[in-house]
Amino acid sequence: MRFPKEKIIITLLVLAFLFLLTSIIVFSEDSTPSVSARSAVLYEPITGTFLFSKNENKRLPFASTTKIMTALVAIESFPLDDEVIVAREACGIEGSSLYLKPEEVLTMRDLLTALMLRSANDAAAAIAYAVAGGIDEFAALMNERAASIGLTDTHFTNPHGLDDKEHYTTARELALIAAEAMKNEEFAKIVSLKKSKISNADGEVRLIVNHNKLLNLYDGAIGIKTGYTKKSGRCLVGSAERDGITLITVTIDAPDDWNDHSRLFDFGFNCLEARTVARRGEFTYTIPVLDSEEKSVTVTNRDEITAIFKKGDPDIKSEVSLPRYVIAPIKRGDTVGKVTFYKDGDIFCEIPLIAENDANKKESGLFRYFKK
Repeated sequence: MRFPKEKIIITLLVLAFLFLLTSIIVFSEDSTPSVSARSAVLYEPITGTFLFSKNENKRLPFASTTKIMTALVAIESFPLDDEVIVAREACGIEGSSLYLKPEEVLTMRDLLTALMLRSANDAAAAIAYAVAGGIDEFAALMNERAASIGLTDTHFTNPHGLDDKEHYTTARELALIAAEAMKNEEFAKIVSLKKSKISNADGEVRLIVNHNKLLNLYDGAIGIKTGYTKKSGRCLVGSAERDGITLITVTIDAPDDWNDHSRLFDFGFNCLEARTVARRGEFTYTIPVLDSEEKSVTVTNRDEITAIFKKGDPDIKSEVSLPRYVIAPIKRGDTVGKVTFYKDGDIFCEIPLIAENDANKKESGLFRYFKK
């Protein structure tokens, strides 16, 4: 009988979830990094693994790292190349500033560049007024977005991070915010800039230099945001990538933050590796076809899978499931079989084997006669 595609259960399992189930990373005390931070985490976002934690669930002020969420909400809510007329209320905000003038006109993209590189508090306020009409209204959008990520220990009262007792997060949840933001290509592009020139509608040009020294200090650093107030201390969220692995670091109240992040990154890259589990087309087979002018159909895997592993983990084993033959008709794109991958005896993931050519049902002799 024909191998029915509808009965093939195709389960391309979420690698992150299974990784957590099948590979718990354990380190000795001697191998874990020492950090100056009051609270810190090292996070691998693909598998959702926290490789290092220190007071990760303690609610703390987090200064201008707030602007990660500010930028994400703005990017998702407002066309980046549209112009923004700076609200009078946004001018003269204390702390880091772009020295915006009332009714000055800049694009949202340029305001975001000033927000994330110079950490301009007036840019944060201008964005809030442009997107939501006010600070409180924009903070409500920030809290809605935090809830959408599943955060329960984060609350925003403003877009810039100036001190407020009801404005807090944890190192763990700040890492989750950063991971969500870094999925956005526009956000990732902006925070990777070491410097940029922006201009207003009157042609006034400003040179913006990124406060994030990690971009120069650490090989592979790609972002993302600094912060400081007297209450919060030095705050820093970083991200770096090497050899197919991306890591996110968070420190809150860290006197030696640059070195903290370098040590955390080194630790993460030293204990993880990216492996290609299956290359596209690696599993290619020819299956006989019955009741067709075509004698066979070629099947292959169209998916390529790369996953993150702890160094020293055993290799993944594979098992191919295919029928001895199929019965026409078979259409290009039909699922004919699957490959199951195992890690430590447990199913890691599955990928379908797809027909690469048609195999039409053979016409009966009588039908061919009348067709003539």
